[in-house]
Amino acid sequence: MAHHSSINFGGSDPVTQHQKVVSNNYGEKLVGLLHETGSTEIILICHGFRSRKGDKILVNLAVALGNKGMSTFRFDFAGNGESEGLFQYGNYAREVEDLRAVVQHFREANREISAIIGHSKGGNIVLLYASKYRDISTVVNVSGRFYMDKGIEERLGKDFLERIKKDGFIDVKNKAGQFNYRVTEEGLMDRINTNMQEACVAIDKECRVLTVHGSADEIIPVEDALEFAKIIPNHKLHIVEKANHGYTSHQSELASIVSDFVTTGLNQDTRIP
Repeated sequence: MAHHSSINFGGSDPVTQHQKVVSNNYGEKLVGLLHETGSTEIILICHGFRSRKGDKILVNLAVALGNKGMSTFRFDFAGNGESEGLFQYGNYAREVEDLRAVVQHFREANREISAIIGHSKGGNIVLLYASKYRDISTVVNVSGRFYMDKGIEERLGKDFLERIKKDGFIDVKNKAGQFNYRVTEEGLMDRINTNMQEACVAIDKECRVLTVHGSADEIIPVEDALEFAKIIPNHKLHIVEKANHGYTSHQSELASIVSDFVTTGLNQDTRIP
């Protein structure tokens, strides 16, 4: 597909980047960027709410993993970035199926999915995927949300349930008062009814899970990370001191924590000490 570029990391073999398109179950084209090192294993990286594959966190994770010889694929969920489809609030189950389509695409090409990584809402998606399909050995949840009924009022305003039941939708506007996106009642209920406790308990005990969270996260409180740590069977927790939700001043620290965990897992027994 489309453009190719290569980056050389001080003496290592160059990592080539090229665009790749995968169709989901609805025939929508999901557009992603493959960082190819030639490894059989490949790591999939998922973005968060109203984000995209070009998010700084995803790019830096791909570079750090490329430095360790690992191929990665970061892609836009349907309705986001360059991918086809309509943006929908909620949409957790469908995004899990988008990830499933990407997993199957690479498996059909004889690649082994060695890990799935997600930031923010993407962290929820990779955990939900692991809970449903139980076929991935390493999962990294970066700043995902545990309490799914929290954080809604900040975006939708007070009395959001009453208002959405009355009108059927809520239009979210930006600070300048311009239309940003529409939340339907169905989308809102999908978000509220996504049960992370139930999902996390169902994750395979052999699956290694890392949760990373910033102690100064202003979007999703660090307490959510502590809940994941309590209930996921084979879990490691890493709190990054003073980091915010976007890891603005902690990009390299995040990248090394995640890449160390993922690459260690390739050479080790599955149980976390």
